[in-house]
Amino acid sequence: MTAGMERLGEPLAFPAEAAEGRRARRTVRERAVKVLGEGALLDDVELMSAEAIANAILHGTGFIRVTLCTDGRRLRVEVADGGPARGDVYGDPYGDAHGRSRLDHGRGLTVIDALADEWGLDQTPRRTQLWFEVDAAPAPSHA
Repeated sequence: MTAGMERLGEPLAFPAEAAEGRRARRTVRERAVKVLGEGALLDDVELMSAEAIANAILHGTGFIRVTLCTDGRRLRVEVADGGPARGDVYGDPYGDAHGRSRLDHGRGLTVIDALADEWGLDQTPRRTQLWFEVDAAPAPSHA
């Protein structure tokens, strides 16, 4: 969590199962609407969360933890898991059980890169955290 931000509820922790991931995505939307209101940005946050959670389910290990926080101007979503799934067996400590790097798979990071104002992927052999931020407040109009 970034300094100066408050958590929106307790972090969600759940096993790496698709049904749990869908529930987590709905909870992200329920919490994010309090900061963003309804609209396209909320839909974008839900989509980015779904992609990040799906990646954690597919490529991570252990429980997945989702945290939302805000400073009133930005919303930050963090999705963390227990790290790469047996990647070290393949000589890539950041790869998954299939030998694929977590940085190069599917459309998830492409979607997040296109929609987030900022994002990052913090990895160690024991933990992976994908985070993204969006501006919660509308940009001032220049009329």
